Amino acid sequence: MKIARLYSFGDIRIEEMPVPSPGPGEALMKTMASGICSGDLMPWYIEKKAPLVLGHEPAGVIVKTGSGVEDFSEGDRVSVHHHAPCMDREKCPFCKKGIFVHCPAWKNSFIIPGGISEYILIPAVNLRHDTLKLSPVKSLSFEDGVLVEPLGCVLKGLRRAGLPVGENASSSCFDPGTFFVFVIGLGVMGILHILALKALGIKAENIIGADSVPFRLEKALGLGAGHVVDVSREDPVRAVEKITNGRMADLVIAGPNSVRAMHTAVEAAGPGGKVVLFTPAKPGEVLSLDPNDIYFREVSLIPSYSTGPVDTRAALAMIEGGHVRADMIVTHSFPIGETQEAYRLAARAADSLKVLIRFQ
Repeated sequence: MKIARLYSFGDIRIEEMPVPSPGPGEALMKTMASGICSGDLMPWYIEKKAPLVLGHEPAGVIVKTGSGVEDFSEGDRVSVHHHAPCMDREKCPFCKKGIFVHCPAWKNSFIIPGGISEYILIPAVNLRHDTLKLSPVKSLSFEDGVLVEPLGCVLKGLRRAGLPVGENASSSCFDPGTFFVFVIGLGVMGILHILALKALGIKAENIIGADSVPFRLEKALGLGAGHVVDVSREDPVRAVEKITNGRMADLVIAGPNSVRAMHTAVEAAGPGGKVVLFTPAKPGEVLSLDPNDIYFREVSLIPSYSTGPVDTRAALAMIEGGHVRADMIVTHSFPIGETQEAYRLAARAADSLKVLIRFQ
């Protein structure tokens, strides 16, 4: 089978390896589509893992199951998360608290050999706890299935910020009618935030997006943002101040991997506001803040890393509801043999949003 292996950011090779065979509790999936994650477009982040088979947003068809597998059968169309926690809420303190990314099982589980591969072995823990069936009744495509993991990351951050997502849905006192959100960075993850905010009831006029790429600014307006700020022409903090009549944002999503974006996010937050640090900063960058400014304005900083079973299920439900679909955001697709070009296109951050690898 063909795989796409990264040796360095500019050196992605298509190689051959044997098709793995599933053992007890495992399954083999034929990959039909796999997404290119914006996190993998940060050279410092992805190259420290090299060499590796790229990709962690696959969807496909189960073609073989190992002994003991009862919940999945050959022919099932699925979306697979590359990590999965143990989900033992009695023995695992992290699963008990719902912070799945800190569960040892989550950290040690991987799809084999990776997402951009013609076939993928799904280990037992991944199959059991975070492999989701794509409903034919809901007319979900494999491309829709690719969006489960990235949308799950978005919903996790919003849930951590107190919005009514998944396990928060019944207990939140959030009022969407008076809630201002500022999304910094309008690549695919920023656009997914806008679509998710719309689905949660935030009014378009209360959603503000910021970027410097005209294509992305136009996309954000077309998909639900009421206002966009071209940061190459306008100070984003002053723009938020003007749009909100001085109130500033109740929630700010700091998307880009830079301390500068994080500083802007903190400045744009209003009293009692929350700032989601959605992406890590570049190595060596240090976020320096005036603690008294944070203290007296009561601004909360909320880091949000990856996703887990609660939020991938919420993501699938949002996709099934038609609030987020691949045809809204997928702009380009390539065969596996052109993975290097697909990564170059996605990394240019110009006239593209979601870039996929499609398989026969």
